[in-house]
Amino acid sequence: MNRLMSLRARFGMLAAGAAAVAVIMVAVASWLVVRAKLDRQFDDQLRSYTQLAATAGNPAEALGLIQPADHDDGPGHGELIVQFTSAGGTVATAGAKHGEHIPATPAGQVRNVHIGDEQYRVWAVPGRDGVVQVARDAEGIESTLAELGLLHAAVGFVGVLAAAVLGSSVARTALRPVDDLTAGAERVARTQDLTAKIPLRGRGEIARLAEAFNAMLTALDDSRTSQRRLVEDVSHELRTPLTSLRNNIELLVHAEALNSDLSPADRASLLRDLETQIVELSTLIGELVELGKGETSQEPATRLDLADVAGAAVERTRARTPHVKITTKLASVSLIGRPAALERAVLNLLDNAAKWSPPEKPVHVTLRATGGVARLSVTDHGPGIPPDDLPHVFDRFYRAEAARALPGSGLGLAIVEQIVSSHDGIVRAVNRDGGGTRLEVLLPMRAQTRTTLQHQGER
Repeated sequence: MNRLMSLRARFGMLAAGAAAVAVIMVAVASWLVVRAKLDRQFDDQLRSYTQLAATAGNPAEALGLIQPADHDDGPGHGELIVQFTSAGGTVATAGAKHGEHIPATPAGQVRNVHIGDEQYRVWAVPGRDGVVQVARDAEGIESTLAELGLLHAAVGFVGVLAAAVLGSSVARTALRPVDDLTAGAERVARTQDLTAKIPLRGRGEIARLAEAFNAMLTALDDSRTSQRRLVEDVSHELRTPLTSLRNNIELLVHAEALNSDLSPADRASLLRDLETQIVELSTLIGELVELGKGETSQEPATRLDLADVAGAAVERTRARTPHVKITTKLASVSLIGRPAALERAVLNLLDNAAKWSPPEKPVHVTLRATGGVARLSVTDHGPGIPPDDLPHVFDRFYRAEAARALPGSGLGLAIVEQIVSSHDGIVRAVNRDGGGTRLEVLLPMRAQTRTTLQHQGER
C-alpha cells in the first residue's frame, strides 16, 4: 500500500498522524488531570463530612451537622447517608431513601459501593463506639466526568481534522522544492539541455540535493563536451592517414586493373609510404585507446614507490630507443596511485624527450620529495618549445610546427596530463636557459589541493 502512495501523501499522513497523536494525548492527559482533581476534591469533602459526623451522637444528628455544610452546588454534589455501627454490631442509618444500609467499610478507608441502584462513595472513620461511615452519591461526579470526556473527545476530533489539513499543507510546502527538482530533472530529460540548472532555495537538505544535481549536470555537460571534442579531433586526425592510405591502395589497384607495370622504384616507394602510414595509424589508434582507458580506468590505487615506477619506465625506454642515453637520480617517494597509469605517463614523457634530444646529449630523469610533494622531472637538450606553443603542449592532437615532420599523434602529452590530473597533480613544461625542455610532474604525497601544488610548482 505504501509503495502505491506518493511521497506527498505519505509525508502528509505522517505529519497529520503525528499531530493527531499529539492532540489525542493532550486531550486524554487533560481529562485525566481534571478527573484526578475532581476525585481529590470530592474525597476531601467526603473526609471532612465524615470527621464532622464522628463528633455527633447519632446518625440523625450527624446528618443535621453535615447538611448545612453541604452547600456545594458544583460538580459532585449529591445525597448523603450517615451510618453508625457500634462495637456490638448495631447499625443506625440516617438519610437513606428506602432504609438501605451502607456496606461495612474498614475505618480509615474510602471506596465505591452500590446502595440500591445508585453508586456512592464511602469514607469510614473510628467513632465513639464503633465506626462512622458517610456515603455520598457519586452519580453527579461521574456524570460531570462523562460530559468532560465527550467535550475532550469533540476537541480531539476537531484537532485531528485540523492536523489532517495542517499535515497536507505542511507536505505541500515542504515538498515544493522537491517538485522544482523533479520538474528540472524532467526538463533536462526532455530537452537534453545539460546547462539548465535547478534554482537553489534555502540551505536545507533539498537545497543540497539541488546543488548536487547541478554539479552532476555540470559534470555531465563537461563530459559530453569532452567526448564531442574528442570525436571531432579524432575524425579530423584520422582523415589524413586514411585518405593517404586509400589513395595509395587505389593507385595499386588501378595499376593492376590496367595491367600497368609500376617500376620497382615506384612500387617500393609506394609500399614504404603504405607501411609508414599504417604505422602512424596504428600509433594513433593505440594512443586513442590509451586515452580512453585513462578516462575509464578501473585500476585500483595502491601505496607505491614512485622511484620503482619511474625506473621501470626508464628501462622500457632504453630498450626501445637504445641510441638515447638516459641518466637517473631517483629518490624513494611513497604515495597513493595507480602504478600502470603512472608508468605510462613517465614513459610518454621519456618518449617525448627521446624524440627531441640529440644522440650525444643525455636525457636526465630526477625524482625528489619537497614539502609533501613528489617532483618528477624529465629534461632533454633539444631545441626547446617556442613560447607560443608552451600553453598548448598538453592539448589533444596539438603539434607544433617543428613537430609535424616527426612521427607522433599529438596525444602523448595529453595522456600524461590526464593521468596526472586523475592523481590530483599538475604537469608543466618549461624551457631551460641552456637549451632544451624540462617536463615536470608534481604529485601530492598526501591530501593537497591543486592550488597548493601550483604554488609548489612556482618555486
